[in-house]
Amino acid sequence: MLDARKQNTHMLRTPDWFKTATRWTQLTFVEDDPEKYDPAFWVDVFKRTKSNAVCLSAGGYIAYYPSEVPYHYVSKYLGDKDIFGALVDAARKLDMHVMARVDPHAIHDDAAKAHPEWVMINADGTPRRHWAYPDVWVTNAYGDYNTVFMPEVVKEIVRKYDIDAVFANRWQGHGVDYSEDSARRFKDMSGHALPVKPDAEDPAWQAWVQWRRRVLTDMIAQWDDAVKAIRPHASFIPNMGGASLMEFDLSVIARHCPFLVVDHQGRKGLELGWSAGRNGKRIRATFPDRPVVLITSIGPEEEYRWKDAVTSGEEMQLWINDGTAHGLYAWFTKFNGVVPDKRWVEPVADAFGLQAAVEPVLESMKPTAEIAVIDPSTTLRHWAPEERHSAEKHDLGLYHALVEARLPFELLSDQVLTDENLDRFKLIILANASCLSDVQNAAIRAYVDRGGSVISSYETSLRDEFGKKRDEFGLADVLGARYVSGPRGIVKNTYVALSGDHPINRGFDGAERIMGGTRLIHAEPSADAKTPFLYVPDFPDLPMEEVYPREDPKGAAVIARETGKGGRTVYIPWNIGEIFWEVFAVDHARLIANAVHWALGKTPRVTVKGKGVVDLALRENDEGLALSLFNLTNPMMMKGPIRDNYPLAAQTVSVEIPEGRSVAKAWLVVADRAASFSFGNGRAQVEVPAIDRLEVLHLTWK
Repeated sequence: MLDARKQNTHMLRTPDWFKTATRWTQLTFVEDDPEKYDPAFWVDVFKRTKSNAVCLSAGGYIAYYPSEVPYHYVSKYLGDKDIFGALVDAARKLDMHVMARVDPHAIHDDAAKAHPEWVMINADGTPRRHWAYPDVWVTNAYGDYNTVFMPEVVKEIVRKYDIDAVFANRWQGHGVDYSEDSARRFKDMSGHALPVKPDAEDPAWQAWVQWRRRVLTDMIAQWDDAVKAIRPHASFIPNMGGASLMEFDLSVIARHCPFLVVDHQGRKGLELGWSAGRNGKRIRATFPDRPVVLITSIGPEEEYRWKDAVTSGEEMQLWINDGTAHGLYAWFTKFNGVVPDKRWVEPVADAFGLQAAVEPVLESMKPTAEIAVIDPSTTLRHWAPEERHSAEKHDLGLYHALVEARLPFELLSDQVLTDENLDRFKLIILANASCLSDVQNAAIRAYVDRGGSVISSYETSLRDEFGKKRDEFGLADVLGARYVSGPRGIVKNTYVALSGDHPINRGFDGAERIMGGTRLIHAEPSADAKTPFLYVPDFPDLPMEEVYPREDPKGAAVIARETGKGGRTVYIPWNIGEIFWEVFAVDHARLIANAVHWALGKTPRVTVKGKGVVDLALRENDEGLALSLFNLTNPMMMKGPIRDNYPLAAQTVSVEIPEGRSVAKAWLVVADRAASFSFGNGRAQVEVPAIDRLEVLHLTWK
């Protein structure tokens, strides 16, 4: 394993410091920590986990240093101490990078009385009490509190302490602020009154989304400029939440955020283990070359918020190391410096040790794949954050189908559909990119003209970027499909029938029809297209005696065509991603996998055969490639916390060898030994033995 505490010295306090900040400890203080916590315990945690960076609570809602900014509340337990400063010094002695955490989402009574304009206003005109702790007030994130008061706090922290960055949590606000100031500024910009509720069809809501986006991105620039004016190497790093960067002006992120932080700290409910890797892919879908840090909680992430609890060690390791597999930097967070339950320390140290072991190989490579799922930011930003999960089912279903099919893939944001970004991939998948602008459609059309392949489904390109429904698919010519009507549904008891002999409908031996979707679009195929599946016209699902089809199959349920430019397109005019996410029908998984394999038009560059569920990630450079195989095989894969780890059976990996190259070495990075391999048909075949949690197969060329 690496000695993480020694490898950062050449990067300390340089503009590139963040490139070696790969394993983070975050300690979020509570108010009585100055009297009760043991700093020696935390210094030992830094060492045991091989952490090379630390994020520490500094101020905002509560200051843990002797602040002099008026109305910046200082912990009543601080006395003459400076627990923030003391841990900054301790971390620096270990050659660690240091980031100060601020949380500006609430204030105390004295500040609220002196500055009522700092308090968020409800729709009924009343100041907003904190939903969980009514003794304090929720701040207005879009006004002077964040643009006048908090910059002074940030500047004080950066002046006083030897830090590399300021990290802000809960800085984006909590819904619409109905203050007179926000109402006036919003109306001056948009001409609308503030929206009364989230509604993607409401022009006022759409305008609010854009106004909020502008205010928040301006804030990022303001805070970052304040930091750099004092420490030029340092940055302001906003918490980006667990979604993509759809809510921010990308030009501001490009100028001010050298790395990106994903705050989706663990699974809850029926959430799959690959979610950690997906979160990282979504962030780098916009900035593929920027480091992404994944925050992991040591406690459960359920709605009941047991913030002092500890989840199982295997669950923590699942989240951290699925991120590792996809090249994400590790970060664990602990709330409360007092530690009554220490069962998390060893699992985190274990997971961080695994991260350290694979870093030397992965850090010199870039993510590569033949397939990209398009992250539909233009569509999703029309939804309120609390309702967005419903719209994302289409993408989640396609994501899981690709994991099951053992196909390495990346995400690409529809905000950056440049020729360069698109041409990295042989195939792009639009699960339900219903809202696409004419410019975005033109970029996809040009990609197909250059030989690219496309799979899409449901409403893709049926609406413009503002959500207005078109009379025709924006990509009708690309998909070989003309819009007729729909969508209609929810329709129960629907089926699609196999039609003719086509690679997309193979493998369903013994079946004439399979389950269909619940939301259906009627589309006419172009003359050069094939229809491997047809709709079975609706028939009742009750009484049971009436459950039989009345008509023969008719109407295209899958439309497939060869473009004549070297690529292929598949359009599925129903909600296959959404319904697969809800039902996980094996036939839908096969249909998706068949469509992908056919659209690729060749054997994938990397194939993996064996038993179990494995999350794959591919990275490459000129010298070779690294295939990460993360073990998801577990009876608790779809609902945590995982109790135990079940080793993945041996896998056979087949890799296409680049023209003019041969394999110099096949190395198992985690096992730290050579792997046996053979050659045939321009491919290398490597046997990977049983995998406990993660293995990285490193092939070097000669």
